[in-house]
Amino acid sequence: MRRYENRVVLITGSGQGLGRAMARRFAAEGALLALCDVNEAAVKETAAECDGARPSVVDVADARQVGEWIEETLSAFGRVDVLVNNAGVIRDNRVERMSDDEWNIVIDVSLRGMFHCVRAVFPQMKQQGYGRILSFSSMSGRGNFGQANYAAAKAGVVGMARTIALEGAPHGVTSNAIAPGLIDTPMLASMNAAARAKLAGRVPMRRIGDPADIAEAAAYLCSEAAGYVTGVVLDVDGGISIGSALR
Repeated sequence: MRRYENRVVLITGSGQGLGRAMARRFAAEGALLALCDVNEAAVKETAAECDGARPSVVDVADARQVGEWIEETLSAFGRVDVLVNNAGVIRDNRVERMSDDEWNIVIDVSLRGMFHCVRAVFPQMKQQGYGRILSFSSMSGRGNFGQANYAAAKAGVVGMARTIALEGAPHGVTSNAIAPGLIDTPMLASMNAAARAKLAGRVPMRRIGDPADIAEAAAYLCSEAAGYVTGVVLDVDGGISIGSALR
């Protein structure tokens, strides 16, 4: 399929993991890609795998950097059709031990970063009468031990995504979120084999997800075919959000 032929797709946090998988998926369908990450070498490596992609070093927590990135993208491509808010970090700690810095960086990247990016592209999407905004929550957004900062940020992503859905609906702009479960990313790969096996055992499908599973869901939600889908949070988790509590 070539659903994204001549569509301009922006992906934050595209240096590795889910961001890289989505970049490959959109590129395979003909998208014009503007990729960003704080890791210059990583985002350039992703761009090298995606024909014609433009890599940029951007800290999404910095509104000025985001604004410049969007302006450069509009100058290069003339439009923005899809924004994927994927950038995020973790700084796990029990709440009584969590420092201000650990709280702030997680909120700044995942939640403030999403706000900066949406604010920057929204006027142009409204003007052209078309846009797809996809943001990343997490199963941890429902609450997770040792992740007060991350859970708060990811729950906030859902609230913002749904609000943007309401504001964008009259203008042909949709806003949805994906809540991944246990996905085989570099973070998960850092765990030892026993810990990974224990986690996989909690998943009803009995396997850890692949980044391609997320990329496939993203490719649908950001497509023209999903034009009547907005304000949705899609769990891509092998059933862990409904199954693990029953055993």
